[in-house]
Amino acid sequence: MSLSNTPAAERIHIGFFGRRNAGKSSLVNAITGQALSVVSDIKGTTTDPVAKTMELLPLGPVVILDTPGFDDVGELGALRVEKMEQALTRTDIAVLVIDACTGLTGDDRDFLARLTEKRLPHLIVYTKCDLCSETAEPDPKACRVSAATGMGIHALRERLAALMPRAAEKPIAFDLVRSGHLAILVCPIDSAAPKGRLILPQQLVLRDLLDHGRGALVVRETELAGALSALKEAPDIVITDSQAFRVVADTVPEAIPLTSFSILMARYKGFLETALRGVSTLSHLTADSTVLLAEGCTHHRQCGDIGTVKIPGWLRQHVGHDLKIATASGHDFPKDLSAYAAVIHCGGCMITEHEVQERMHQAEHQQVPFTNYGTAIALMTGTLERSLRPFPELHALIAPEVHS
Repeated sequence: MSLSNTPAAERIHIGFFGRRNAGKSSLVNAITGQALSVVSDIKGTTTDPVAKTMELLPLGPVVILDTPGFDDVGELGALRVEKMEQALTRTDIAVLVIDACTGLTGDDRDFLARLTEKRLPHLIVYTKCDLCSETAEPDPKACRVSAATGMGIHALRERLAALMPRAAEKPIAFDLVRSGHLAILVCPIDSAAPKGRLILPQQLVLRDLLDHGRGALVVRETELAGALSALKEAPDIVITDSQAFRVVADTVPEAIPLTSFSILMARYKGFLETALRGVSTLSHLTADSTVLLAEGCTHHRQCGDIGTVKIPGWLRQHVGHDLKIATASGHDFPKDLSAYAAVIHCGGCMITEHEVQERMHQAEHQQVPFTNYGTAIALMTGTLERSLRPFPELHALIAPEVHS
């Protein structure tokens, strides 16, 4: 996967925040070298977050987010601030932009306190320093730049890169397969499958295996039995789409490890343990319960859609009665979760690790059980324990009553 093809969710997200007319858009244009954002002396020109995927050396593939001012006012301004808040949840590095001619304000201090509380890597950047070069800086580490002259822009890029040291490589699936050995990937092709390509979790797993010298055999569930019998040696693991869990579990011998793309994505995004702690709640839902099904992407709903049709149907069958279903997609995740008995989230392949974990922490803070599609489907198909055998350290998190 080349840098230009790196999915947005796998890129570092750099958000530019500040008061209206602080110079955020001019700074973003200077850093990207493009007229990405509209620039005007009129306050509130940026009405919605503007996102740009690009390669920003020395960081590599990034998403640049230019956001509305956090001091916006009025009914429309409140909606803009809400969009800014959504951008903050998916930000890996925050840049607090301050007009050097105005200096640090109370709004800036409040926002800076929030960044510190979130432990979010951030920089303070004073803009328009060609006009107000003598402004005092409360933070000696703050950057001083001028979008008009280019002063300090290169140094700012270097400072941004220093905030994100290279983390240890996180496996998606390659650690479950021995070097030179094989995994079977079961990828059903149905009406919901994208034409001409695999869905992103399948792409990510496949590339992760190939990048690390592991073999991969890709089949539909209808060809799985033939593929297993044709192999001289059993695969190290079978990874399936969650929707085919039951039929795949019935096909794959017990001795062969089995899990799903969704469970692997939950592990990769850092919320599998929380998903396992929350999944047992689904067995105790009542007719008065409302369950939120949340997805990180937005897509055209089709007949047999996983989030609005299949999982609700399996849930009702699992609990033996009707219940209420609510949905959320894209970046529109509710702030108040008190109305929900549980949240079932997708694997999070289309949103950043930071954003999906923000949602997880939000649910935990409000004491709402949080699980994910793959874990829930494994529970409802009686395959949860088996799907976790590749991760023996997690078995203790399965509630005794849901052991299959």
